[in-house]
Amino acid sequence: MRFLARKQSANAAELANLIGFSRQALNKHIRELVQGGKVLKHGRTRGVYYSLTGPVGYAKSVRGRPDLLQTFKKRYVIDGLEEHVVFEQVALFLNLRKQLNKNAYAIIKYAFTEILNNAVEHSGSGMVDIGLAIDAKNLRCTIRDYGIGVFESICHKFKLPDESTAIGELIKGKTTTMPEKHTGEGLFFTSRSVDTVTLRSHRLGLTFDNLLKDVFINENRFTKGTLAGFSISTQSKRRLEAVFREYAPAEFDYKFERTRVHVKLFAREYVSRSEAKRLLSGLDKFSEIVLDFKGVRSIGQGFADEIFRVFAKSHPRIALIPENLSPALRPMVSHVVDNKSLL
Repeated sequence: MRFLARKQSANAAELANLIGFSRQALNKHIRELVQGGKVLKHGRTRGVYYSLTGPVGYAKSVRGRPDLLQTFKKRYVIDGLEEHVVFEQVALFLNLRKQLNKNAYAIIKYAFTEILNNAVEHSGSGMVDIGLAIDAKNLRCTIRDYGIGVFESICHKFKLPDESTAIGELIKGKTTTMPEKHTGEGLFFTSRSVDTVTLRSHRLGLTFDNLLKDVFINENRFTKGTLAGFSISTQSKRRLEAVFREYAPAEFDYKFERTRVHVKLFAREYVSRSEAKRLLSGLDKFSEIVLDFKGVRSIGQGFADEIFRVFAKSHPRIALIPENLSPALRPMVSHVVDNKSLL
């Protein structure tokens, strides 16, 4: 351990030569030090090397979980915290460049720094807990603050009636409580780039599942502040630049002008114009809006008319694109829409 403190890192051959043990005998002792949280193991097979835990966090192989290669846990004081510095520390100690392909590394760096920045600048919390776990197939990360809560923050800023309404605003993109510093795009692109991301705050949870291509809201036990959890395959085929191109394509000068809204999250029954106005609030910032009707079984004439006739006529530059309209919904939309090609 004195040698590691002086040299900062070493592989098994260097340690075996130093102590005069065989590699097999050394591995037994190294394994005990790793399981005890005194030494960190980085990489796999021939690329394995070791370092002391030191002040930057706690990483270890988990006893009883041979598939779980490493975990990292640390609590940080938020005052003066820089998200890119924290990520560099975590990436170094978990050797993420070796354990993730280029796609996954780029995505996890983006998601980690965006979500941590939200905690630093928006939560009002004094501290944040960070945890990562990586195995042969997936990396999972949690970032937990103890502040106002992401949904409550939006609810207060925009004077919304409840936190459920705040979730509706959040998923549209471009929603931020600090427009002078942020565009509100970070969480939107994060939610489209990782495999799954969940935000839990107070009694509500919001999950984006890109493997199932769906979004879910559920009720949980009370959670103080915000708990953000996200995961990605270590060999992800999704490319971050492709996600940006999908929602900020060349035809919009690479600006974030396209969004996707999951209609089912906005009401139990879609009948009234007021429900439609709630859904459309803030969407005039975009040039193209994909309205995903997956899971919606019925809508009212007033709801459809407000979206596809009133809003469409008052915002002719905005393209409205309905998707996943069930056969039961098509007649209602067809009744009010001017442009039949939408269907």
